[in-house]
Amino acid sequence: MDYKESIKWLFGTQLFGIKLGLEGPRKLLREFLAFPGNGVQVAHVAGTNGKGSTCAIMDRVARACGRRTGLFTSPHLVDYRERMQVSGEMITEERCAELLTEAREVCEGLDVHPTFFEISLAVAMRWFRERECELIILETGMGGRLDATTAVPADVCVITPIGMDHTQWLGDTLVKVAGEKAGIFLEGVPAVSSPQEPEAKLALEKEANERRTPLHFIDAPLEGYGIALAGEHQKWNAALALAALHHLGLRLGYESVVEGLRKVSWPGRFERIVSDGIEVILDGAHNPHAAKVLRETWISEIGEGKGTLIFGSVESKDVSGILRELKGLTERMIFCKVGTMRGLPTDDLVKALSQDEAATVESHESFSEAMAAARERGSPVLVAGSLFLAGEARAELLGGDFLASLQ
Repeated sequence: MDYKESIKWLFGTQLFGIKLGLEGPRKLLREFLAFPGNGVQVAHVAGTNGKGSTCAIMDRVARACGRRTGLFTSPHLVDYRERMQVSGEMITEERCAELLTEAREVCEGLDVHPTFFEISLAVAMRWFRERECELIILETGMGGRLDATTAVPADVCVITPIGMDHTQWLGDTLVKVAGEKAGIFLEGVPAVSSPQEPEAKLALEKEANERRTPLHFIDAPLEGYGIALAGEHQKWNAALALAALHHLGLRLGYESVVEGLRKVSWPGRFERIVSDGIEVILDGAHNPHAAKVLRETWISEIGEGKGTLIFGSVESKDVSGILRELKGLTERMIFCKVGTMRGLPTDDLVKALSQDEAATVESHESFSEAMAAARERGSPVLVAGSLFLAGEARAELLGGDFLASLQ
C-alpha cells in the first residue's frame, strides 16, 4: 500500500471501535516486534488534562539533555503522523506506509482484529525501536488500567491532573476515574503525580499502596524559568515533567532545562496564530477542568470580555460544564459544528444555554463560516471546545488536509 492507501485502511479499522484490555495489544506488539529493546527507558503518562503538554516538555528537555526520544501522543490535530515523533521529527509517509502494510498482514493473522489505536501504538513502537530511541514517552489514549499503552512496561509512571471525562468508560465518580488512571502503576516502578483533588489523591494512594508503587506528589510549580507554553498551569506541568525525568536518572543541567523549556511547543493548546492580520488562539479545552484553565490563561494573556469565541464540541462531552466556564470570557460567542462524524449540531449546543444566553449566540454549520463571521469583528478569536475543532481550524489557517479520527 502507498501512504494514502495505508491511511485509508487504518482509518477503516475505527469500525472496530474502542476495546479496552491488554491481551490484544500485548499480542500485537509481540507479533510486530514492537516492544522496546533492552535498556530503553519508557515514561508512561496518564491523567485527564495536561498529558500532552507534560509529554512535550519531557520530550524537549530530554532532547536538550542529549537523549534520542520517541514521543507517542493522541489524537493528532491535522496529520496522522503527528502521533509518532523521534526527536521532534514525524515518521516519513513512506516508512509509515510500509509499517502499516506490514501491520495489516499481522492483523489479518490474529483471532481478534486490533483497533485503530492499538495499530497506531504498534507502528510507533516499532519505528522507535528501528530509530534506536533511548527514551520513549507514551501518552495514554484513555484511562490507564486497560489502555493499550499499558501493555508497554514503564520505568516511570506520570499522572497529570485528574477530572471527569470519558465517564461512559472510566466511571461516573472522580474516585473511579482516578482508580482507572492509577491502573498504570507497577510494583517497584516510581510514580509521580500532580496535586489532585482529595478523593482522587486517596484513590491514587490506595492503588500505589496495593501495588507497592513508590508514589510522589509534586507540591510546587516550577518557578524561575521561562516556558514557551502559555498559562500558569504549565509551570505545574513543567515541575511534573522534570520530576519524572529525574526519576529516570537524567542529569538535568540548568542550561539543558532552560533550552528545553524555551523551545517546547504543543500545537492546539493556547496556540497563537496570526491569519490575515487576525490573531487566532486555538485551545482544545474539551472538559470543564480544561475550560477553567483556559479561562484563567485567557484572562491573564488577553483579558476578560474581549474578542470572539468560536465553540464546537463532539458527542459525550459535558457541553454545559464547559460553557459554564467559558461564559462571558469573550465579548461574542459563535457556535459551529465540528467537521467529524461525532460533531454536535449547533442546535444541541444551544440547548446547553439559557434562553437569554442562546439569544445572543450566532450559529454556523462549519468552522469556515464561523471564522468568516469572526473575522468581520477583528482580533482576537478564540477557537475552543474540541481538539478536533482545533485541528480543523489549524488546517484551514495554516494549510493542510484535516483528517479527523475517532480515536
